[in-house]
Amino acid sequence: MIEDFLKYIEHEKRYSKHTLLSYQTDLQQFSEFLTSTYQLNDPSQANYSLLRDWIAHLAENKIQAKSINRKIACLRSFYKFLLKKGSLLKDPTLKIKAPKIRKRLPVYIEEKDMGMLLDHLVFTEDFKGLRDKLVFELLYGTGIRLSELLGLKESHINKFDQTIKVLGKGNKQRIIPLNKTLLNLINLYKDTKKAEMVPDNDYLILTDTGSKPYPMFVQRIVKKYLNAGIIIDGQIRPITTIEKKSPHVLRHSFATHLLNKGADLNAIKDLLGHSSLAATQVYTHNSIEKLKAIFDQAHPKS
Repeated sequence: MIEDFLKYIEHEKRYSKHTLLSYQTDLQQFSEFLTSTYQLNDPSQANYSLLRDWIAHLAENKIQAKSINRKIACLRSFYKFLLKKGSLLKDPTLKIKAPKIRKRLPVYIEEKDMGMLLDHLVFTEDFKGLRDKLVFELLYGTGIRLSELLGLKESHINKFDQTIKVLGKGNKQRIIPLNKTLLNLINLYKDTKKAEMVPDNDYLILTDTGSKPYPMFVQRIVKKYLNAGIIIDGQIRPITTIEKKSPHVLRHSFATHLLNKGADLNAIKDLLGHSSLAATQVYTHNSIEKLKAIFDQAHPKS
């Protein structure tokens, strides 16, 4: 049944490979828990009480609420599938309550710091240098996810419309405009790539050996340049002091800077590829915090 479910979400629901792997792991863990604790080898026979015990077991083992919620979502999808097939008469997940997740504001780079980064970062003019620069500026200039960057192909660039086609979560496509500077960088990079590399694929970003990029490869590039410093009073000082340095920080910075410049929230939602406005509204909190800081500093009664 688990195998049938995984095939269903892969081919019919068209879930991403990352989600597919996560759900497979979750269901394996759940099955192992039922077998070891209750000697139950068939997950379809589990009732609400057993599901609740597993969730309690996860919490006791210090599993984060966000991960527990994903596992609950997996079980809900699994039992909904079994109901649809007629293998169940009642959904055991109906009474399950997901633990509350403490909301954290997205970490982003201040606009002035980002400007300083882009002005002071030094990239070599060869393939590797242009590749690193393109990775950095694509993530910040379009707000795409790491997984979306990894899947970008040269054929996704439309130089006439000055847009890029992105394949997001659930294989949903969206079109993102490219500014002229970024488009010129892409063209220069493609020319250098053609002259220096002999790739056997159409992927836009390539590793040093001409292979398809992988997550850790891009993460290392981003971290390297976010750790860059400038010389002030004879000392090298970091441009940005944020602790978390990852591709997603550039996505958060893209959205926050657009919002601070007055961009419509629905437009930002479409650019980010969010399925609902609720996911985008988290960026309004950063703006509110900024307003509070200005108020505290400037208002005589603060």
